Amino acid sequence: MESLSRISSLLETARDLTLEASASLPSRRPIKPLPPVQIKKLLDSRSERDVLDGLRRVIAMQYAQPPQPTLTFFPAVLKTLSNPYPSTRPLVYNYLIHHAELDPDTALLSINTVQKSLSDHNPRVRAMALKTMAGIRVPVISQIVSLAIKKGVSDLSPLVRKAAALACVKCVRLDETTRPQVEEYLGVLLGDKQYYVAGAAVQAFVEVCGTDDKLEMIHPCYRRLCRMVVDMDEWGQLAWLRLGTVYARRCFPRRTKRTKRVQTREQHAKDFYEDLEPQEEAEQEAEYDEQEVMDPDLTLFLTSTQPLLQSRNSAVILAVAKAYLYLSPATYLQHAIGPLIALLRSPQDIQQVALHNIVQVCLAHPQHFVPYQRHFLLKSTEPSDIRGLKLEILTLIFPFCSKEIQNLVLAELEHFSRSPNPLLVRESVRAIGRCAQSPNVATSKRCMTLLLDQIHSTDHNLVGEAMEVIRHLIQRTPNEHRKTVVRLAKNLDHLTSPTARASIVWLVGEFAGQDIGEGVAADVLRILLKGYVGEEEGVRAQIVLLAAKVYLGWLNSRKNTNGNDGAVDGGNADTGLILSGVDDDGEDRGFREETAVSEIEKPQPIELLWQHTLLLARYTPSYHLRDRARLYRALLSTPSSTELASLLLLAPKPVPQAPSPSEARRNYLVGSASLIVGEGLGSVDSLPDWVEEGKEPDSGVRDEGEVRQEYGGKVEGAKEVSAGQRLDEVLATKKGKTLDAWLNDEEESGDGSGSEDATSDEATEGSSDEESEYESESDDDEQAGLVR
Repeated sequence: MESLSRISSLLETARDLTLEASASLPSRRPIKPLPPVQIKKLLDSRSERDVLDGLRRVIAMQYAQPPQPTLTFFPAVLKTLSNPYPSTRPLVYNYLIHHAELDPDTALLSINTVQKSLSDHNPRVRAMALKTMAGIRVPVISQIVSLAIKKGVSDLSPLVRKAAALACVKCVRLDETTRPQVEEYLGVLLGDKQYYVAGAAVQAFVEVCGTDDKLEMIHPCYRRLCRMVVDMDEWGQLAWLRLGTVYARRCFPRRTKRTKRVQTREQHAKDFYEDLEPQEEAEQEAEYDEQEVMDPDLTLFLTSTQPLLQSRNSAVILAVAKAYLYLSPATYLQHAIGPLIALLRSPQDIQQVALHNIVQVCLAHPQHFVPYQRHFLLKSTEPSDIRGLKLEILTLIFPFCSKEIQNLVLAELEHFSRSPNPLLVRESVRAIGRCAQSPNVATSKRCMTLLLDQIHSTDHNLVGEAMEVIRHLIQRTPNEHRKTVVRLAKNLDHLTSPTARASIVWLVGEFAGQDIGEGVAADVLRILLKGYVGEEEGVRAQIVLLAAKVYLGWLNSRKNTNGNDGAVDGGNADTGLILSGVDDDGEDRGFREETAVSEIEKPQPIELLWQHTLLLARYTPSYHLRDRARLYRALLSTPSSTELASLLLLAPKPVPQAPSPSEARRNYLVGSASLIVGEGLGSVDSLPDWVEEGKEPDSGVRDEGEVRQEYGGKVEGAKEVSAGQRLDEVLATKKGKTLDAWLNDEEESGDGSGSEDATSDEATEGSSDEESEYESESDDDEQAGLVR
């Protein structure tokens, strides 16, 4: 019987172990839903397995999509806090944090139990209880949370102190009146020697105090935080980089010194062989350069953050690049270029964010990215946003590249300008236009030739975009492109793109007042009027504008030729009179003499072109174009007064600018969300100005606060001093002699007398045991550094 009972007990134990093992394994099938009554029975059970199963079902209902109501289980869940099961406590705390705000009265019943957990022997339980206490969003317990944080600040476990640091933020959000107390707690936590506690304290400081206030709390722990930043977690590193960047601009002024420029070999030879004459001030100033001089504490910050460029977190790399860009771009920024380029091998979402920040850095210092130009070549599988950013970077570094790289970039842009994607064609052609603004004349001419070749393409989108860019380039330097305009006018015979034809007609009209003697504009107008009916509305509008400019230019030239306004008026008046007095057969009715009729009876061709244009515009279906034609006719109705018309039609146009597409985002900070979105999001999008020299805090305030007076001597810095040296310092301060001096005095005294020697021997033998014990204890104390 005993054997049978023993076997049955073993089988039950094995069964329980099997059930527990199966419950701990991740289930492949979803949990079968149970009615609320059965879930409450599981929560009220005395079995740990049943209680754990019930809590898991409640938490699963809480995070279901859509969420299911679980507030009815609140009393049953809180009742499980009295169970001594460590496996159920995290689930209960999770449920309590999510439902405390919905039922604060019931949540207050658990405060006493959570407070008892703050004194648990397990530090993880204490930390979890502190997190739960701070996560209960009930304002009534704000002072209790503050006391819990105070207790956690002085805890021996770093896990609890870290939880206390993170709980400071929740405490201030729960009740703003606890801010002074929380600031005192943060001042203690910032001086913690554990790097993960200090990192959490920095995060809490940034959230509670911001980056502009209470910087005096950072002074005593600044250097220690700089040394510990490498060991912090990513969140602590991000918070310290953000805080340190602001701290550096508020506490370290920008200093520069003049250094003499290094002379080349030719300059040395010139100074040696030529007589040195007194130089002017401008020449003397040119021999010196302004060199940046950094504060040692600023150098410590920048140097300590340099290893973070090897971080696996892309946000940390961007934060370091931001610090280098806004604190010391000349010295440290070049170290961040390689890690920024390495981010281009990340997934597409991170790659796009990295490209936005690279463009922002490239706007200020494009020369650093020239060696990495091949990383910005386009790929056919990339989305349009990434392609646009890469094209922008290529155009920014284009003026700083060598001729071979420029040829490569132009070939790349020419290839993608013939893409079937209209958006890519537009971006590529505009990129060529930005490259044409290079100060190198040969490069600009090559870009212009490349654009002129593209207007012969059959792709209307490509031709229109190319013509638009050509028009902007001609407007920038019109005197250098007079022949280019004539060349474009000849292409009107075979161009079919309405956008390109309208741009060419507009360009011809801009030169109408200048080349009227050559007759190019008038001849172009004559040809275009023949096909006016078949043109698009945009081209028709430009033809009417061209006719007005040609006619206005003719009136101005005629006025200058005749030398008086009356001649023009009289001629027009006589013209109207003669035409009204001559019949169709050409017989003179006697209004004028025959000699006068022969001189002015035939109108000028340009005047006839203008009248014909007004007639065509009068019957145009577009009422916008009809209104514009009436405006031009009213402006030119009085040939003797063309000043207003010249001011409106022939005035020089402003030079079009083609800045980089991201030029509007230049004011946003690197690494900010506003830079990606393109508009301010209400966050801090600017850094404070550099502090003026003489108004910065003294460097002595950054002396580390943990330097203590120990053993009667002052330990300077973090240097370790042996116990013997400390004993010498103590003896020297008290009696004026060191230990070596006392020993030397005893040796010089020698032997006094035989009786004294005998007495001394007996005394030595009598106290040998005490001396041996004393020596052993002093040796141990000396090794431990506890000798006084």
